[in-house]
Amino acid sequence: MTVHTSQPAGSKDPASAASSPPALELINISKRFGAVQANKNISLSVPAGTIQGIVGENGAGKSTLMSIIYGFYEADEGQVKVDGKVCTIRSSQDAIRAGIGMVHQHFMLVDNFSVIENVMLGAEGGALLRQGREHVRNELLRLGREYNLEVDPDAIVGELSVGLQQRVEILKALYRGARILILDEPTGVLTPQETDELFRILFSLREQGVTVILITHKLREIIDATTQVAVMRAGEVVAHRLTAQTSKEELAELMVGRKVLLQVNKADAQAGQVLMEVSHLCVNDAQGVRRVKDVSFQLRAGEVVGIAGVSGNGQSELLEAMSGILPVGSGTITLGGASISAESPKDPAQLRELGLAHVPEDRHRMGVVTAFSAKESAILGHHHYPEFNGKVLMNQEAILSSYKEKAETYDIRPRDPHLKSANFSGGNQQKIVLAREMEHDPAVLLIGQPTRGVDIGAIEFIHQRIIAMRDAGKAILLVSVELEEIMSVSDRILVMCDGQITGEVNASEANERTLGLLMANAQQEEVSA
Repeated sequence: MTVHTSQPAGSKDPASAASSPPALELINISKRFGAVQANKNISLSVPAGTIQGIVGENGAGKSTLMSIIYGFYEADEGQVKVDGKVCTIRSSQDAIRAGIGMVHQHFMLVDNFSVIENVMLGAEGGALLRQGREHVRNELLRLGREYNLEVDPDAIVGELSVGLQQRVEILKALYRGARILILDEPTGVLTPQETDELFRILFSLREQGVTVILITHKLREIIDATTQVAVMRAGEVVAHRLTAQTSKEELAELMVGRKVLLQVNKADAQAGQVLMEVSHLCVNDAQGVRRVKDVSFQLRAGEVVGIAGVSGNGQSELLEAMSGILPVGSGTITLGGASISAESPKDPAQLRELGLAHVPEDRHRMGVVTAFSAKESAILGHHHYPEFNGKVLMNQEAILSSYKEKAETYDIRPRDPHLKSANFSGGNQQKIVLAREMEHDPAVLLIGQPTRGVDIGAIEFIHQRIIAMRDAGKAILLVSVELEEIMSVSDRILVMCDGQITGEVNASEANERTLGLLMANAQQEEVSA
């Protein structure tokens, strides 16, 4: 991804902006939930017409702070000032009236409504909907021209690309008068090209005097896009930096409190025999729609194969068919001498006996049972093994011992084995799943979105474990929407678009532009240009 962030002509310079009141000022904001101090004496000053980055690990207090600014929570102590004036924000309506808008990580759109209907929703403008509709149309066209946010007002939102849906969310906020725009992890489902376009939009907003607060765990995006950055740790702001005067390495260390290895150190892969093969595989989803279309590849011992692609292009269905969750439509999967096909299916338990382990993309839906204790979630799928069973009842001592060992090795927090899985953070739930699947010595590991929602320190650990498994002769298939992760961890990269493999690249030769074009299924000539 190449984003040029030099100060555009006519945009506000941070130094000159300092002479006027900050667009947003937080003064000693504190918020407690029972015994948990989520925010502690947070002070932050955001000049008008700048892009403010906020970074921090899971549980650092970023979401709580944004929820206070946008009115989902009310601070226990402290003040919020907008344009130099104290502002009482008890609801999102108060925030909107104060000129604050928010684009959530998961879009708040109705798929079968048009763009106009989504923008109008909650702001219909009175009883005469037709009159209100025309006003919205005219405003959308004006805002589109002014901020480079053009989108067809009559398009059905569910038929738009993810990048255009995000434009609709931004337009919705601007239509409601937002002068301060909060974006929460806005690039999680975008291609590199869509990310570039989003940042161009943000720079255009900045030129027009809109203040942007960007929350992202992608440090490169902070460096590329922001004017200044605040680092949060354990509910406090521990550092303020002008972006031009910091680095990814320094920000990572400030977030975690220790030096963090951002690049994966690994030797060249020593690929061995084929342990799993997919041949002309076709898979339909639960609704009968074909999601995987004639896909073929091999997984070899001692190699990590990455699959890159925008979410929703068949990667999930491919993983679920390879792990026995979805049936094979046509084609074959070969593992451990067994052939899996529509005529000869195997379920996940049978595939596990053949040496397969699977870390699912959605840990809540498939990885853990949130009502179970941590020690119970940590043996799911392996609970019938003799080591966990006595003559009549399950061997609780063995289960407890197994969990304690995993919790220590994978730094699962808290260590309490009896705590319900639902009460662990997303990152620690992920560690429970990873420990369960990695520690049973599989021959082949299928792993989907391994670091989704995981702290930067834990990402380092997870990547090291994946490489250690590779070096121990395991075959690993890694599916991730994070291109940096795919390029850093993989030895060979396959790219999926619309259910097909659109290209294969050696990781040592990969770059985001090439992968991004393949993710959009661009012509091979363009990729080679």
